[in-house]
Amino acid sequence: MQNNARRKHKAPLLDTGQEALYLRSLCERRTPVVVKLRDGETVIGWIEYFDDQMIRLTREAHPNLFIYKTQILTLTEQGKRPPIRKRASETPPL
Repeated sequence: MQNNARRKHKAPLLDTGQEALYLRSLCERRTPVVVKLRDGETVIGWIEYFDDQMIRLTREAHPNLFIYKTQILTLTEQGKRPPIRKRASETPPL
């Protein structure tokens, strides 16, 4: 009975397809993005092409970049950055 009580759990899916949908929407809308790389460098442009392993970042007045996804730390839409939080000590008194 103990064997029946235990349920076999399947491993979670590694690829849900959501990344491709999101990147495709960024491509189609030519949404400016901020790409922060693992080495600390930040580049700005829009995604013109992507595949399983890399993105092509198109930039104005700069060379286009092919960036491996393994080198990307974060990718953020340029206009949707979260506001910078102030420390309690920096908040002006009421």
